[in-house]
Order: sequence, then C-alpha cells, then structure tokens
Amino acid sequence: MFAHAFRFDQFNARMRNTFSAPRKPRHRVLRVVLGLVGVAVLAVLVMFGLFVGAAMIATGLLFKLWKQRGKPLANGSARDSRVLDGEFRVVDSVTLPR
Repeated sequence: MFAHAFRFDQFNARMRNTFSAPRKPRHRVLRVVLGLVGVAVLAVLVMFGLFVGAAMIATGLLFKLWKQRGKPLANGSARDSRVLDGEFRVVDSVTLPR
C-alpha cells in the first residue's frame, strides 16, 4: 500500500497560476486596443440592459392595458370637487356615555 501526501505548496502554486488575473500586455498599442475592446464590451452590455428594461416596462404597460380593456374610463373632471364622499352611521343618544 502506498501513502500519498498532499502537497499544499504545489497545489497553491498551481491554483494561483491558473486563476490569477491576466497580465497586461507590454506593447502600448495592444494595451490601448484591449482597453477599447473592454469599453466596447461594457457599452454593449449597458445597451442590452437598457433594451431589456424597456421591454419589461413595455410588457407591464401592455399587461395593465389588457386587464383594463372594456372597462369605462374614470372621468375625473365630471365630479364636483366640493363633494366629500364617505360612509356614516347614526348613533342613538341613549347609547352615548354620560
């Protein structure tokens, strides 16, 4: 039977090299080009997010309009602004505490 030892130092070095951040290129033009590519990718993602958000808002508005189809529109200008609408209950004078 063979005993295998797990060597943490080799594992850490291998994982550090595998998952470390990529190094910046040394060539100035290549750095600028990669920076512009990164900015372009960010701009595309922002525009995609805007279109998705606009589609969600439009879908919500269409759903709301679809639910209200066939119902009469409330005409707020036909009401008298001086009228207060409410409910009331008449209380007998006998039940009032003295």
